Amino acid sequence: QVQLVESGGGFVQAGGSLRLSCAASGLTLSRYAVGWFRQAPGKEREFVAGLSRNGGRTDYADSVKGRFTISRDSAKGTVYLQMNSLKPEDTAVYSCAADFTYALIVVPTRAQDYDWWGQGTQVTVSS
Repeated sequence: QVQLVESGGGFVQAGGSLRLSCAASGLTLSRYAVGWFRQAPGKEREFVAGLSRNGGRTDYADSVKGRFTISRDSAKGTVYLQMNSLKPEDTAVYSCAADFTYALIVVPTRAQDYDWWGQGTQVTVSS
């Protein structure tokens, strides 16, 4: 059974940092494209950051470029989202997702591109 689990969310003041982790059971996460998405109350789910299957390409939403970094520790089978200079508008539930169907160098950016999802972790940024 495939399961993705996020951790690292919490409450932080504006300008602060958090690091989210995404770990998997039932699949080898280092072989998958991984995306981070977020959904704020009353808003659509949106792509935040993604990593290609081979780990060589990343992509970011314009709203987080220069502040967020996605990375992978293959030995630990974990994908991270380092979030710096957080803003109140970053407040949302953050979820990681995994996909194996796209080419090695592609970073899928649509939610429907991904086959497996975690339950999400809440990030709250106060002003």
